[in-house]
Amino acid sequence: MSKSSSEWTGNLNPENQGQIQIILEQLCMAFNASPFFRHNNMQMRIVDEQIQAYIEMEPYLIGNVAFQILHGGVAATILDSIGGIVAMGELYKRAKPEEFADTVKKVSRLATLDMRIDYIAPGRGEYFIASADILRLGRKSCTMRMNLTNNENQLIATAIGSYSF
Repeated sequence: MSKSSSEWTGNLNPENQGQIQIILEQLCMAFNASPFFRHNNMQMRIVDEQIQAYIEMEPYLIGNVAFQILHGGVAATILDSIGGIVAMGELYKRAKPEEFADTVKKVSRLATLDMRIDYIAPGRGEYFIASADILRLGRKSCTMRMNLTNNENQLIATAIGSYSF
């Protein structure tokens, strides 16, 4: 496995099997090191043993200047990203010790197949938090439900995404 692929999958090895907190921390560090995430000041973090995506509202993230609301593409990006990273974490959580090497390969190949977004409310807020839940995990793909809320816990957007691995 290449160095960049190893970094992207969290630099994990078989000794980490079952160490969910370490696995989630490594995945967050890998995502947070992404140039795109750093450029847009997006962060993955662990809250109550779950990964969340976090972004503060900034002037360069405004999509509708007249209404000063978050760009829909930013919402889509953070929803897609949280779906992917939570799926990765779930793959690691469910892997048997003898499957760890195969799980690392699956995580390195994880890609979005399809995503549908419903924009529920205007993207107003000081910051936004995205979370994800797994709906189905199969042998080659999974389906995730993602939500984006603002600092007042108002639902801004929701999505369903399918990811292959």
